[in-house]
Amino acid sequence: MSQSNTQRIDSLESAEAWQTVCEQQDLVSNSGVVVWLDGAQVALFYLPGAEGRTLYAIDNHDPQSGANVIGRGLVGSIKGDLVVASPIYKQHFRLEDGSCLEYPRQRLRVWPVRLNSGVVEVGVA
Repeated sequence: MSQSNTQRIDSLESAEAWQTVCEQQDLVSNSGVVVWLDGAQVALFYLPGAEGRTLYAIDNHDPQSGANVIGRGLVGSIKGDLVVASPIYKQHFRLEDGSCLEYPRQRLRVWPVRLNSGVVEVGVA
């Protein structure tokens, strides 16, 4: 595809293959939506006003509560890091790498993600 047809916004490692999960119009600005990807619930966060990347894909499963709720969390910034706060126990996960600020041993899986001609694609291994 030509560069004009593709807006790449993934800065994670290169994916071997890209799987379409939804359309850009399905995303909610400054909020999360959840999609199903190879047996996992993935929370997509679309932040169109953010510097640099504007789309993040992170595991929807909260390891503290065991509930699939991360996609319902509030997005914010702590010390310059974009984070999502889990709606149950309020711990904060960095959108960039899935690390938990309060509990460093907890980490959510993240996926490379991109917008490609109005379609959201998630990288799969």
